[in-house]
Amino acid sequence: MRILITRPEPDGERTAQALRARGHDVLLAPLLKIETLAADVGAGPWAAVLMTSANAARAVNAHAKRSEIVRAPAFTVGDRSADAARAAGFSDVTSASGDADDLVQLVADRVTDRKRPLLYLAGADRAADVAGSLAAQGFAVRTAVAYRAVAATALPPDAAAALAAERIDAVLHFSARTAAAFLDVARGSAVLDKALKCQHYCLSPGGTSRLQAAGAARITTAARPDEAALLDLVGRA
Repeated sequence: MRILITRPEPDGERTAQALRARGHDVLLAPLLKIETLAADVGAGPWAAVLMTSANAARAVNAHAKRSEIVRAPAFTVGDRSADAARAAGFSDVTSASGDADDLVQLVADRVTDRKRPLLYLAGADRAADVAGSLAAQGFAVRTAVAYRAVAATALPPDAAAALAAERIDAVLHFSARTAAAFLDVARGSAVLDKALKCQHYCLSPGGTSRLQAAGAARITTAARPDEAALLDLVGRA
């Protein structure tokens, strides 16, 4: 199968390698660029540090308060973000192995300290209100914006040419934001009609709904919000 991956780097290349190992032809078109920001984390110590993306963990590496931040226990939305947290220097890391709701429940179950604040290292754009959900359960939460995703304004020339020539069988979407960016740049490159004919694999219902609204008919959504579940869909194709 000829697959287009719209995921930002460095995660896009890792996904590409996994698919190539399964015998697929892969073309990379990262439609979001992750920029690390100088997050205002306030004063520690914190009861725990929360991360819903590996990008947040990577941002810790460059933070002026890194040594203080990594002393706190870390709770992550999934296993990839947990791996990134360990790589950033956290020694006490627990993964929710799910979505934002699972992370909220995990923190509510495990964190007993209500006196110190939780530090939520977030992206500039957030699909779920992690801080609000935890505040409703009596936690003090400091949300610090650690990174932002900047959308590409055009498809890479090789991706645009492949879509125009109908040489792409499937497109992988890892977020609603990348699905929206894909539709925008495909429209701008005058290949939207052909792009919508592809098989689309989505990690989340948010990406699925955007593609459906644009007119895509062949869409499959992963059973779980993780890379392994998405790759399993491709393996069954």
